Amino acid sequence: MAVWTRPIDLAQLTALGDGVLPGLLEIEFTAYGDDWIRARMPVGRKVHQPFGRLHGGASVVLAETVASVAGAMAVPEGKVTVGLDINANHVRAARDGYVHATATAEQIGRTTQVWTIRIEDDAGKLVCLSRMTAAVIDAAQG
Repeated sequence: MAVWTRPIDLAQLTALGDGVLPGLLEIEFTAYGDDWIRARMPVGRKVHQPFGRLHGGASVVLAETVASVAGAMAVPEGKVTVGLDINANHVRAARDGYVHATATAEQIGRTTQVWTIRIEDDAGKLVCLSRMTAAVIDAAQG
């Protein structure tokens, strides 16, 4: 069952990040299905920690970006989502190429949403597993 309440234009979603953190990290939305959406982020010096590996904080930025945008696409007009909680388990290093984050809806409720985000490297190996909970609020409250 589709969770999206409006049509999805991946280029338009990517453009939302222009001039703010997702754009600075070059996060790009690449695909979606009935209850999931995917984006990728290049791994290089900009997102490395001092030892040449993907910084865990950059993984969390990617996870929250993908889940937040997914959440915003799954609410009716006049509503927005705001993050309540996010966690991340960093399980494998990435040094170059891209990481690909897929946010899948676990629960889309009237007042809260729960998203699981899998971040994988170009070979499809798990780099980070994250979960985000969002509140659904009136856009005027934002």
